[in-house]
Amino acid sequence: MKIILLAGGLGSRLAEETTRIPKPMVEVGGKPIIVHVMDIYNQFGYSDFIVAAGYKSILLKQYFSNFHLVINDITVSPALGSCALTPLMTRDWRISVVDTGAKTMTGGRLKRLRDWIGDETFMVTYSDGVGNIDIDALLAFHRSHGKLATVTAVQPPARFGNLELAEDGARVSEFTEKVQKHETWINGGFFVFEPGVLDYIPGDEEPLEQAPLTDIARDGELMAFKHYGFWHPMDTIRDRQYLDGLCEDGIPPWTAVARPRSEALEPAE
Repeated sequence: MKIILLAGGLGSRLAEETTRIPKPMVEVGGKPIIVHVMDIYNQFGYSDFIVAAGYKSILLKQYFSNFHLVINDITVSPALGSCALTPLMTRDWRISVVDTGAKTMTGGRLKRLRDWIGDETFMVTYSDGVGNIDIDALLAFHRSHGKLATVTAVQPPARFGNLELAEDGARVSEFTEKVQKHETWINGGFFVFEPGVLDYIPGDEEPLEQAPLTDIARDGELMAFKHYGFWHPMDTIRDRQYLDGLCEDGIPPWTAVARPRSEALEPAE
């Protein structure tokens, strides 16, 4: 099954990094965030990736064209004119990097990949968000309901504290630091789609998250898979530093080692 990684945006909130490189190439724990995302799928046996590139796509092409050198050591014999790999890890992956346009929106990127996708079920996610998603359970849920699309619903990280004000509007009756008090669910990526989803996307200028998914939900064809475990985007420098710190602490929580129970939601609205 093909895994499409949306990797073409500007990453303007990470401008400190993304003036040089595309956002998916920003490193976390010593390797690009996109490779962490690919590893999530690979833990479940998925290895056929299509990178929907755009902004600075040549850097993604250069990186993956030399990926065998990145993940292994080499032994060079100048006199013999030879260079041999010393394998450190095995990643039997197929990676296609496709330039889907510098200014194309997320929906348009998928539309441009129609010939790559073919007539089979496929998975899609963003190249800048990680989570210990149970991919097997996600796919089983998608196949069980028979709809066009499944989105993984996640709870957003608590970024701000909460102030409860008394009736006079000035006295603080309760102060809570970064605690999520209410069950809120958002789009966490990690989609499973049938090819019919592409029929909802008119062209390059259509963000997947706007009219296409809204219309699919209106037609009763969008279901949500509820993920209770770890999930975190890399939207800002602070996010990158947080994820980097988790890698330094040991096994990052988005690996299969810490895989939690997930469950289905009612149809998405």
